Amino acid sequence: MMARATIHDVAAAAGVSVATVSKAVNGRYGVASETAVRVLEAVERLGYESSLVASSMRSRRTGVIGVLVADFEPFSAEILKGVGVGLKGSRYDLLAYSGSRQGDGEGWERRSLSRLSGTLIDGAILVTPTVVNAAAEIPVVAVDPHTGRADLPTVEADSRGGAVEATTALVELGHRRIGFIAGRPDLTSSRLRDAGYRDALSAAGIPFDPALVRVGFYDADTARSAAHDLLTQTERPTAVFAANDLSAMALIEVAQGLGLDVPGDLSVIGFDDVPEASRLALPLTTVRQPMQSIGQAAARMLMTLMAGDELTSTHLLLPTRLVQRATTAPPRSPQP
Repeated sequence: MMARATIHDVAAAAGVSVATVSKAVNGRYGVASETAVRVLEAVERLGYESSLVASSMRSRRTGVIGVLVADFEPFSAEILKGVGVGLKGSRYDLLAYSGSRQGDGEGWERRSLSRLSGTLIDGAILVTPTVVNAAAEIPVVAVDPHTGRADLPTVEADSRGGAVEATTALVELGHRRIGFIAGRPDLTSSRLRDAGYRDALSAAGIPFDPALVRVGFYDADTARSAAHDLLTQTERPTAVFAANDLSAMALIEVAQGLGLDVPGDLSVIGFDDVPEASRLALPLTTVRQPMQSIGQAAARMLMTLMAGDELTSTHLLLPTRLVQRATTAPPRSPQP
């Protein structure tokens, strides 16, 4: 009597790994169609199919979409809200998961996907992932990846265009000494905001001055230190564009602590339009990044992939717009 075929026998016959056999027979994401056909032919030929009949894995679905974030901060919170809206009326529940606190934070996506894929979630949205080549058994969509556009379907906002609009608005108010508090140098979107700031200066005929630039790393404490350094120099800026709202709010706090009037002595523009921006005693002028719309778009893309359909576009770039509030005004005296 012949021994029952094992999954290793099927893998050897099809010329693939055991993991690929598992994906193919369970109908999971990540196996090329021709490879799946080859595996299933080997399954039938070797009689391995009979050992799978009792397993419910082939049709098992969790009905859950995971949103994986490095940390729960204002940006990721708004993305989560948008994903929730995007999933309304669908059969999917939402799982929010943060995995970067384990280890040094690099490659958290791989660890998280390994833990959750196929057992807890049917698909994943990665928010500002550090890597975009994380192998997964499930469909994955990336939001604002560190490295910019990648092989994964991606959704992001127009960081460069928003930075141009913010800086141009300060120029049009009459400012010439315009400072910039940059974000994280490892993020493509952050570098694009830096580029947009320089683009607008160049278009206005204003020379770029490195003395007017500090790096805040999107962190409030770091931004406070950067703001103090920027505002206590002999020739301080009369306006500052900050790469995110947290940095802009830290800048205003420091400016007021130094006795500067905002916007009389210093105009400030942020980026993101987090909910707190409009609730300040002095509501913040900022570039609105459509964070909830990004979340909704990512959810729609992911559900399309999970249904086995092709995307009309694998990269979505959503527009930003300037929201004028109370932190900008012309300089007190004309500037050369």
